[in-house]
Amino acid sequence: MSDITVVEAGKLNLPETTFTGRHLIGGSWLDSSDSATFERLSPSHGHVVSVSANGGATEVEAAIMSARKAFDEGVWKKMSGKDRSTLLLTVADLISQNRNRIALFETLESGKPITQAKAEIEGAVDIWRYAAALARTLHGDSHNSLGGDMLGMILKEPVGVVSMITPWNFPFLIVSQKLPFALAAGCTAVVKPSELTPSTTVILGELIQAAGFPAGVVNIVLGYGDPVGSSMSTHEAVDMVTFTGSTAVGKKIVEATSASLKKVSLELGGKNPQVIFPDADLDQAADAIVFGVYFNAGECCNSGSRIIAHEDVAELLTEKVVELSRKVPFGDPQDPRTQVGAIISEAHNDKIAGYVKAASDAGADIRLGGQALEVPGLTGRFFMPTVVSSLSADMPIAREEVFGPVLSVLTFTEFDEAVSLANSTSYGLSAGVWSENVHTCLSFAREAQAGTVWTNTWMDGYSEIPFGGVKESGLGRELGRYGIEEFLETKSVLMRIGKTRAAWVQK
Repeated sequence: MSDITVVEAGKLNLPETTFTGRHLIGGSWLDSSDSATFERLSPSHGHVVSVSANGGATEVEAAIMSARKAFDEGVWKKMSGKDRSTLLLTVADLISQNRNRIALFETLESGKPITQAKAEIEGAVDIWRYAAALARTLHGDSHNSLGGDMLGMILKEPVGVVSMITPWNFPFLIVSQKLPFALAAGCTAVVKPSELTPSTTVILGELIQAAGFPAGVVNIVLGYGDPVGSSMSTHEAVDMVTFTGSTAVGKKIVEATSASLKKVSLELGGKNPQVIFPDADLDQAADAIVFGVYFNAGECCNSGSRIIAHEDVAELLTEKVVELSRKVPFGDPQDPRTQVGAIISEAHNDKIAGYVKAASDAGADIRLGGQALEVPGLTGRFFMPTVVSSLSADMPIAREEVFGPVLSVLTFTEFDEAVSLANSTSYGLSAGVWSENVHTCLSFAREAQAGTVWTNTWMDGYSEIPFGGVKESGLGRELGRYGIEEFLETKSVLMRIGKTRAAWVQK
């Protein structure tokens, strides 16, 4: 471990009181009807961070019916785009004003570095502002070429009540990729954050209330996937479900919603390849690879966890990646120097270790790391930066989503082989290509089965650019104009001008 950069525990920054989270239903903050609660212990130091109301069927029913009432009465959907935009902008301003508090609880509950948490909150501010702009620019279409006596209009209308189920790895950012777009479209919502990271969503609810949103437009139910998430997915008064999380749970949601044919949007897993050609800038590629696999401790659907390097440069590139990996500061999430923090849970730490051990037992070469990391002064769960080479493409570590700071290195010789390897998993979220030849980059971008393809970079993102996957990485898109389209239904209106309709029944 001496050749790995570790940031030891510094002064622990805890709020004066433990955060208390309650449900937001119909504009009121409520405890659970049975007074049940659950605690969240920080994965980095083990202290109790929050105590939250543990919801059940009663709370889900009340929240959904509150959203249904707010939508059906038109308090939100009939509001002008200008007025909805104004409230969204107010929320953005309030998020910015409260960014340090939000980032602190994000770090305490998720274990991610404080600097990363602050950057995510700033990113969320931009998303809310972008969604506010969309609220004022929504429009349908018209067709005046149907003949002199006909006019066709295409209306865009809000889909209705939306259930939003969000994950623990980016709790504030991902709710901000869903909620403001649904609100801009005129929908109402019920939100369930992960039970591992509930507090920042509750803070968002406080800010939404402070902004002056009508009661019932945004509701929050805290608790576990069963019964809260499952009930939100099947309730007959819900028109749409949007979920970010594992592919396995996403499939269950599709199955659960099939009886009612609810609209579904899913952002699921990924095993994202970066293909490095011999003419690539290896120093730039190595730095981006290290960022892509260790960002958020690899607990990221967009993790660049699968490197496919040309055999002429694979060894040199791997050496560069290992050297840089040793310099990445792992450790205390509250220290601004830290770039990689704690793993979300003990069970997940064990899962990551299991993938590495299985690869080693199958003959892979563990070039760096491969085991849990002890950080002096902290009792939490950490995992070492890990690089694994000498793999075969059929090994689980090379095909399945590890969701940890673990990099798999594969090699290729020809372009077609690289494309085949890149597309060889069931996922299709993101892919990357590194080459100085624009024709190589464009050819790969067209062949890659992925919702996003980066060329000579990794994980750049903008509010204007849609995000989502193909194959088992999901359905639909978030962000950009496509992000608001998910929350709209298209209605055709045909108008006859004057009394020009020919009689069908002859007199």
